[in-house]
Amino acid sequence: MTCYFRHLNNVFEKLGVTITKGNKKDIDRTIHNIVGIEYKNCSATWKEVKKRIATDEDNFVNTLKSALGKN
Repeated sequence: MTCYFRHLNNVFEKLGVTITKGNKKDIDRTIHNIVGIEYKNCSATWKEVKKRIATDEDNFVNTLKSALGKN
């Protein structure tokens, strides 16, 4: 359930991540875990992601980077 990925192109660019069929689901699950929303609840996840990016995009990027092991 990656309905919000199109809105995260800037985040993925900052991470140096290219979304593929092979990694899309894992990244989606990771984002759901970060925001504490049950997997596959796209609307609630996007709402929380959008809020976190508006508050502190760099922190969200760094949290996702760390969770994906992209140090």
